[in-house]
Amino acid sequence: MANIKRIDGKTGVSFKITVTNGRDPSGKQKRHFKTWRPESKMTERQIDKEVQRVAFEFERELKRGFAADDRQTFAEYARYVLDLKERKGLKASTLDRYMSLLDRICPAIGHLKLADIRPKHLNDLYKNLGESGISKRGDKAVSRSDLYECMALNSLTRAGLASNAGVSSATITAACQDKKIDLASAEAIAKALNQNVNKLFLVERDNSPLSSKTVLEHHRLIRMILGVAEDEMLVSYNAASKASPPEIKKSEPNYFQVRDVERIRDALETEPLKWRVITHLLLLSGCRRGEIMGLKWSRVDFKNSRIKIDSALLYSSKRGIYEETTKTENIRNIKLPAETMRLLLEYRGWYLEQKFKNGDRWHNTDYLFTKDDGAPMAPDGITAWLIKFSQKHGLPHVNPHAFRHTMGSILLKSGADIVSVSKRLGHAQTSTTLNIYSHVMEDADEQNSESLADTILRPRKAQKKIG
Repeated sequence: MANIKRIDGKTGVSFKITVTNGRDPSGKQKRHFKTWRPESKMTERQIDKEVQRVAFEFERELKRGFAADDRQTFAEYARYVLDLKERKGLKASTLDRYMSLLDRICPAIGHLKLADIRPKHLNDLYKNLGESGISKRGDKAVSRSDLYECMALNSLTRAGLASNAGVSSATITAACQDKKIDLASAEAIAKALNQNVNKLFLVERDNSPLSSKTVLEHHRLIRMILGVAEDEMLVSYNAASKASPPEIKKSEPNYFQVRDVERIRDALETEPLKWRVITHLLLLSGCRRGEIMGLKWSRVDFKNSRIKIDSALLYSSKRGIYEETTKTENIRNIKLPAETMRLLLEYRGWYLEQKFKNGDRWHNTDYLFTKDDGAPMAPDGITAWLIKFSQKHGLPHVNPHAFRHTMGSILLKSGADIVSVSKRLGHAQTSTTLNIYSHVMEDADEQNSESLADTILRPRKAQKKIG
């Protein structure tokens, strides 16, 4: 039988529920505790009825094997779960993303005990995340100091500062020219120069709300954490499974029309060889930008005209530039056209020439695409260059992922089977490919309908006319 003790404290009324259930190895009785606080608008009769119900449910859960955790807060348990996932091989990039999501989650529900979290707490959080002033992604910074002078005081060149900060040289150049850069890059630059970011930069905060997709990311993380608590029988149910996160409207992937691809191809002829090769590979291989940056010469098979994709370069303000497995951890060999291999061979000659010119200054990383001294390039360097490239030539907005979607769409429209396209893109399942390119599959189904009609129905009509 549960014991219920009323506590009249400074912050209001609460009830301490104690249930004795079983004995420990030494023979001592095991006591389990739960604290319950009534809502402010409840009458004494309602309070009495509800606390009896809570005590009964608590006792029943313990008999079923649950040990409702009335001590650990969500923030404490979240750290435990992420540590558990990291030991089991959670990717560094995924861990970084989870930590950034918890920065928004914990101020709202981090103080709540696991057993006290209810769907309403989460619904209130999702509503708040969708309001203005929550997003930090668009935070920008403009230099308020002479960065060249700061670099000189620290005996750093632009390339040296870029390397120490883990950002692209283009970002350093933009910052020196008093152009807006993202806040994360500004913080990394300030740290590399041993300066406070607010002293070195004028920060412009983004007051836009989070997208429904980002709010859903928060929900999925909470559901995962509470799912572990449910599996460990610390809560009787996963509150996130009963919550109502925002729905996401499906949108078609961003890809180029063939005429736009032709314009991009022609414009590339006047650009530096390195960037021509990078853009060429983005379109012909369908690789993610991190996979292109992580490509090594040892993975280029000139004899069989293919490249091996088994790693990716990523960047975070905490880790700088680092190498990781591909997004889905799939290793794939991608066949490339003869034209692409000839371009790669030409680039190989230029690369070796740069390596010879730099001598001892050169970093032997084996990456195809590097900074001037052979050090790895940050993936966002591709995005920055493509933006300038599209503006320079009056092209539609060009971004790395659009090339990936363009390749997938072209292959499917040309009749390639979904399995081979999915494998080339590195999707974990063909269902992912089908979901992304459903618009192409719908077009293909219309063609299938016409083909069936031509074969089964229309020949007969034609024969009747002849007769």
